[in-house]
Amino acid sequence: MTSTDPAAEISELSSTLASVAAVLNPDVMRAEAEGLRAQAGEPGLWEDQERAQAVTRRLSYLEGELARLDKLRSRLDDTRVMFELAESENDEAYRVEAARELAALRKEIDQLEIRTLLSGEYDSREALISINAQAGGADAADWAQNLQRMYLRWAERHGYPTEVYYTSYAEEAGIKSTTFAIKAPYAYGTLRGEHGTHRMVRISKYDNQGRRQTSFAGVDVIPVVDQADDIDIPEDEIRVDVYRSSGPGGQGVNTTDSAVRLTHLPTGIVVSCQNERSQMQNKATAMAVLKAKLLERKREEQEAKLANLRGETTSSWGTQIRNYVLHPYQNVKDVRTGLETGNTSAVLDGEIDDFIEAEIRWLRTQPAAG
Repeated sequence: MTSTDPAAEISELSSTLASVAAVLNPDVMRAEAEGLRAQAGEPGLWEDQERAQAVTRRLSYLEGELARLDKLRSRLDDTRVMFELAESENDEAYRVEAARELAALRKEIDQLEIRTLLSGEYDSREALISINAQAGGADAADWAQNLQRMYLRWAERHGYPTEVYYTSYAEEAGIKSTTFAIKAPYAYGTLRGEHGTHRMVRISKYDNQGRRQTSFAGVDVIPVVDQADDIDIPEDEIRVDVYRSSGPGGQGVNTTDSAVRLTHLPTGIVVSCQNERSQMQNKATAMAVLKAKLLERKREEQEAKLANLRGETTSSWGTQIRNYVLHPYQNVKDVRTGLETGNTSAVLDGEIDDFIEAEIRWLRTQPAAG
């Protein structure tokens, strides 16, 4: 938005909001919400906990989005009236308040407009995120844990439920790896641009001489499987190992061998789950994660095959994607979009929406972005 005339800008925002609503289709959303309310009222719904949670999560999302659209329309109308009153009464304080509300509306409508760009096959899915410490020793393990906190704080800021399935703690500090879910519609489409290597430069916490250390952590973002996905895994292709969950420093989390590790023998993919007390529950969750990883592998193979037929090379955006520098200066910069900020503490506390939105727009320009 470049207009300096509040009335013109409000009119432009109203037009943008109408275009967004046309894509989101509130009538279809209301019809789906009505059907989900009927399901939510079924007496036996909670006999299947997984289905019940899926129904209530989807219903909550739809109701929230519909309320969001209605509230934005109402706020635009109110802001128009605020400017008119400020002008008629020549009230500078009221004018400043109206300008502040208009800036907030501009940001919210821009964010909502981003949602209309998420049209990939799996973009509407929930997301599974895995983080692995890479080069950098104890600093890399600490950095991997910082990244996990960053994404969990981002989800918390948006009110998105999360569940940590597995964490492997490093000996000195931090984590070797972790897998967690962000259980919100469009979480995968929103976060898939975060896939890749994240590089941290800072004074090492673990170097007696206080030298600068560069460390790396890899982030993997994949869509959660859906009942419609045809992912069948024969039992003889899986090795199941059970073990006792452990926390930081190797301390036992519980007294039974309830944690489960699944190895998919044909591909070598290994997944673990230790968040539940029950071995059976952990196995079911680990199986869901394994299916998601196999679905992603299948998608990547199809994408590579199509790119090869078209004579293209597949996108390489999943390598080093962002640099976080805490010393000798403060800066976070995305190497693909060029977006940067000096407010590193806010970024590490989960304020990453600007980076995510820039990624979504950037991914739309990539031939193999899918």
